[in-house]
This record gives sequence, C-alpha cells and structure tokens, in this order.
Amino acid sequence: MQAEDEVLEYQPVNEETFHPFFSSPDGDVILGAKDRSLFRVHSYTLKTTSGWFRSLFSMPQRNASTNPEVIHLDEDTDTLEKILRMICGLPIIPLSSYDEVDALLFAAEKYDMPGPMSLVRIFVMTPPLLDQPLRLYAVASRYGWESETKHASTQTLTINVHALEYRSILRKLGTDAILDLFQLHRDRREGIRQRLDQHPFVGGSAANVAHCPRCRRQIDHHTWRELKYRVILEMDVRPLGDTVINHGLTEWAEARACWEAKCPNPDCMCVLYDKGETLRLIRECIDGLPSTI
Repeated sequence: MQAEDEVLEYQPVNEETFHPFFSSPDGDVILGAKDRSLFRVHSYTLKTTSGWFRSLFSMPQRNASTNPEVIHLDEDTDTLEKILRMICGLPIIPLSSYDEVDALLFAAEKYDMPGPMSLVRIFVMTPPLLDQPLRLYAVASRYGWESETKHASTQTLTINVHALEYRSILRKLGTDAILDLFQLHRDRREGIRQRLDQHPFVGGSAANVAHCPRCRRQIDHHTWRELKYRVILEMDVRPLGDTVINHGLTEWAEARACWEAKCPNPDCMCVLYDKGETLRLIRECIDGLPSTI
C-alpha cells in the first residue's frame, strides 16, 4: 500500500497523554491511536520496519523536529501498543484471542510490517490460540501459511464444521479454503463408508443372502448394518474417528447388539461377529484415512 493512498491528519500535540512505554522525548514521530492515546517513536525504527512509513517519510516533510505533529492512525491503543512493542524490541504482550490476532495482522499488512506478521504467525501456534482450530485455519489460509493451514485442518477433525455455531467463522474463509476443508471431512466419512462395504466386512446391501459360517442357516446382518450406519453418522459429526474407536464400538447400543448377535439356529448359536478383529480392522481403516488438506 502506498502512503499517498492513505489520508492522514496532522495537528499539533495537545494535552493528550503519552503511552508510558512510548513517551521518550528522543522520539521524533508521534503516532495517535483512534482512542486518542499518543506514542512517541523514532522515525528510523518506523522506516526500517514498515514499508508504508518508509514511503511516507520519503516524501517532503515539514521541519517539526522541536514540536512534531501527530500522525493519527486508525488503530486503537491496544493494537498500536502491541505492534509498536514488536518493532521496537520491547517485551511482547501474549495474544489470547483471535480478535487481537485479526487486528494485528490487518495493521501489519496495511503498514507493510513483515516482522509483526511473522511474530503473530508464531503466536497462533501456541495455546490458547492453538486450541481454536477453525479460527486458526481461517487465519492461516487467508495469509497463505501452508504448514499452519495443514495443521489446523487436521485439528478441525474434532468438530462438526457444519454446525451453526461455526457459520460466522466459515464466512471468513475463501472459496478454495472452505471447499478444501469440506472435502477433507467428506473424504473421511465416505472413506470409512466405502471400506466397511468391502471384504472382510459384510456388504452393505440388505438384499444379499447370508449364511451362518458354521451351520449354513440363512441369517440377517441387520445388527451389523445398524452399527455401520452409526459409525458413518459419527464420522460425519466428528471425522477424527476417536469417539468411534474409544467409545462407540464398545458402548453404543448398536455395538452391543452386534457383538451379541448369534445364529438363530438353536443347535448352532454361533457368534456372528468377532469383536476384537472387527475393532482392529475399523481402527486400521480410520488410521488410513486422509488427515489433512
């Protein structure tokens, strides 16, 4: 962004209070936050860390070394303090919300400050920001941070991205980013569905005639079909699949009915499904599904 494109207000300093960390009289530039806090900083620091200020100060300036005027900016005190701390080498205030992240990234992009941009990129990979995968995915995909985007896409597998509570976040995503995320979630659900219809699992069609492996009496695999349907539903709302393995296949009513199913022949009563082997195979299926965009 060119400095000429930005409309700035210049006015003499009045009784407004300087920020305590940016009040040194050695500073030759005064920046004003939109909520009227003032920051006195060195023009050299701004020129070497910001392409926007470098362009601004390359234009002819009025001689104001003894009584500099205020350059009013659109950022509030909190955002301006954080970004100035980053470029001035002061201790950095930890970021705790994506509202802060969005404000800082917007300012860093506007003023062409790669340093703060890179620091925020590090911050989003630490708690509590790391614990909000969909917000992380939105930020990382917007700024082209590939490794962070892939990591966040994996972490979103613990949530149902189609839930109404996430709609406001999804609206912030670009078309490619949201399609990639939906594709990942769908591929996991469809992957397990297709795999559970293949050998050695029982096929999906209720029309297939099946027989007891011991006495060859005709049997109905309805308990397996109900369990399979429950697995697919669970993968739709939590594509990671951990709840299927760690809870569902042992605690669901459909699972218990499946493991208790026996041949209807009273002289046979063969158990129809090997619980241990089935759990092992389903775990392998889930482990083999794509885990990142």
